[in-house]
Amino acid sequence: MPESGTRPAPGTTLLALVGPTGVGKTAAALRIAPVLGAEIVSVDSMQVYRGMDTGTAKPSADDRASVPFHLLDVADPTDNFSAAAFKSLADSAILGICSRGRLPLLVGGSGLYFRAVVDDLEFGAGSSFEDEGPLRELSDAEAHSLLASVDPHAAGRIPPANRHRVVRALQAASAGRAVPHGRRAWTDYESPYRLVVAGLNMERSALYRVIERRVDEMLASGLEDEARRLKEEGLAVGTTAGEALGYRQLLEYLEGTTSRDEAVERIKRRTCNYAKRQLTWFRADPRIRWFEVETAGRDSAEVERAVRDAAGLVLEYMRDNMEN
Repeated sequence: MPESGTRPAPGTTLLALVGPTGVGKTAAALRIAPVLGAEIVSVDSMQVYRGMDTGTAKPSADDRASVPFHLLDVADPTDNFSAAAFKSLADSAILGICSRGRLPLLVGGSGLYFRAVVDDLEFGAGSSFEDEGPLRELSDAEAHSLLASVDPHAAGRIPPANRHRVVRALQAASAGRAVPHGRRAWTDYESPYRLVVAGLNMERSALYRVIERRVDEMLASGLEDEARRLKEEGLAVGTTAGEALGYRQLLEYLEGTTSRDEAVERIKRRTCNYAKRQLTWFRADPRIRWFEVETAGRDSAEVERAVRDAAGLVLEYMRDNMEN
């Protein structure tokens, strides 16, 4: 896995589009990026894994041909991928984008990975996690990737699903130590870069309808077969990638510990719960300008039109603020 000891220069312009899963970030970004001369940096803790395509809603081959994407397919599902590794790869990608005279557009819903990049967070023993509040908004996989950054040995011993032990290990990593210079509290929203950040939101019940329909579409597109293949290749519950929404529940079904109907219901329920936590995380960031995707979420064509309209507003906002 490539590493980089360099970072984007202070003052570098970073564009970002964030929000909950299912809200239409990728579709909007595909409209915005070509107009602004941008390349997309995926900020998704599960799209980094090779072969986990359907359940993570990775952009299609046609999408990737139309706009350059970065930070997709950079790790194997059996890797213990960390937030620190993601930041290093993202820094390298941003440097490359800027060297080509293009703009980096960060797109995704992983709040931890977003903060790691835009606020140039450093990870390691001594990072402060005594405040458990922000940790509650992370998925199990995200919390475990954070632990892998600060204490790889503990991450190797503690499965991602054991949330209590993961949090205790994070707190133990900082207990009794002063926070080293350059490591800031979660509430310090201070970036060395020039940020232009937009957030997409959708009325809660509409978003949940979109999520539930998208799960059905993923299953119709072969998510179960994908999970079966990954299981044969070594993906298991208890690994970081094995905790991904959709995959964990289907792995449990394939292992015979739950029924298929129950697995599908859990995917929908837990994805909706994750979307709620994502919004809580991002809503705390005062730098984000929010845009509503105006839809009832009942019809795919209506949702696409609403995302297209919201993308136009985001594009106008980004263009205006890049020039100021």
